[in-house]
Amino acid sequence: MAFAGNGWWARWQPYLDYPGFEVWKFFNLTIFVVALLIVLRKFGLPQLFRDRKETIKRDLARAQEERDAALAKLREVEARLGKLDQEVAAIKERSKQEAAAERERIAKSTETEIARLSEQAQREIENAGKLARTQLRRYTAEQSVKLAEQMIRREIRPDDDAHLIKENIEEMGGTA
Repeated sequence: MAFAGNGWWARWQPYLDYPGFEVWKFFNLTIFVVALLIVLRKFGLPQLFRDRKETIKRDLARAQEERDAALAKLREVEARLGKLDQEVAAIKERSKQEAAAERERIAKSTETEIARLSEQAQREIENAGKLARTQLRRYTAEQSVKLAEQMIRREIRPDDDAHLIKENIEEMGGTA
């Protein structure tokens, strides 16, 4: 293209044709970016983001419901554990009353039998308490593992997952 000697082209030509800074490269880049945006919009990229957002919302709502259910179950178990002391006290009181009635019926010669029954009742109470505590610990551990698993699944992003997979492959001697 030939332009007049003192026109705008003559003033801007050294800058427009500067090596590595040619204007046509920026023009081509602009056309490419616009075409890319049109193609992405045409093939539903916004819908993909909306779907992902809805999936995340559903997962968060479900996790909240599961958390609330687990907390309710935990409160129920804690209430049962709180009642356990009352039940133990009631059992102790009952066994004392039975022992007193037995003493009155049999007389003073059966004091050794009464002591044996008291010890047996105490062992049963301790065993029942141990069994209840063991069941409570097992249930609490299971719920803790479930909650931790849910938290990890909720917190891990796809790019974290891909990163972990890549590291594991590299540790096994594979190539990424």
